[in-house]
Amino acid sequence: MSLNNLTYARSGVNIKKANKFVNFITSLSKKTNKSGDFKNIGGFGAISKVPNNLKKPQIVTSTDGVGTKIEIANELKKFDTIGIDLVAMCVNDLIVQGAKPYLFLDYISINKIDLIKLKNILKGIMKGCALANCKLVGGETAEMPGTYAGGKFDIAGFAVGLVEKHKILKNKIKKNDLILAIPSSGLHSNGYSLVRQIIKKRKIKLNKNNFLKKELIKPTKIYVKELIKLIDKNILNGCANITGGGLKDNIKRIIPKNLCAEIELNKIKTLKIFKWLKYSGIDEYEMLKTFNCGVGFCLIVNPKYYNKVKIYFSKEFKPYVIGKISTNSKRVKFSGKIDW
Repeated sequence: MSLNNLTYARSGVNIKKANKFVNFITSLSKKTNKSGDFKNIGGFGAISKVPNNLKKPQIVTSTDGVGTKIEIANELKKFDTIGIDLVAMCVNDLIVQGAKPYLFLDYISINKIDLIKLKNILKGIMKGCALANCKLVGGETAEMPGTYAGGKFDIAGFAVGLVEKHKILKNKIKKNDLILAIPSSGLHSNGYSLVRQIIKKRKIKLNKNNFLKKELIKPTKIYVKELIKLIDKNILNGCANITGGGLKDNIKRIIPKNLCAEIELNKIKTLKIFKWLKYSGIDEYEMLKTFNCGVGFCLIVNPKYYNKVKIYFSKEFKPYVIGKISTNSKRVKFSGKIDW
């Protein structure tokens, strides 16, 4: 090929396909966004109204990805739920501050545009936004030949939430508050590099293992709708999203100085997937450090509100007590062992 025949398409970037995908996003957005609060999808920037019902609004932002769970989606050729994970990883961090998710943007980078794959990813993102009661207002799709191997891609999300200044969940935790565990839906989106290492070492054919095939692609639970009700009722003193670092690293981020989260590990109701991982050769310390072990989110409440909190959750995600707040120089203190 002579230099005179060089084009962007011949270098591996297909602008026409990219434009088709933008048109698909625009049409999908119009179907799901009837209010007109968000405009300029596909433009240089998304235009959004600032809600006028907040007296002292504070902006809370969060950005995240889904890690190597993407490799599981690729292996199983299932892309319609990974977008839910992406939204969950961002919005579950927003509500820890007491913020209601307001808008969401995505970034997808891929070696070569595959419209079927991208549309499925986008449908998952839209579903995640619906579950979080926020809107997808824009994003970016980058075709990057030579950066990713064939069929490979990565996704990242960015969420914006709003909270009244007096409703920010900060410095409200008190001695004798209860620590409640809200069950996870499974692994969520953490620890997948370790999971994949086990699969590789044990030479497991993922497509032929129905249990793992179902568990490893299960989307992350989005806790927004339940948590927002509790925040509106002003009955939460604190909460923690249990992601990478497990219970200890995530809870200690919200515990005030001179207070301690005393957690009884034997009270944790773990799930079958974590038992499988434990008996695949991972010790308890590593399990607690890497995975949520069945606890997707923690709430810290005054004991008088415990029964009231439970009514806002379905049976599958009903909160239960795993500890209490005490005075101690350690931010987090474990006792007992998980019943694997």
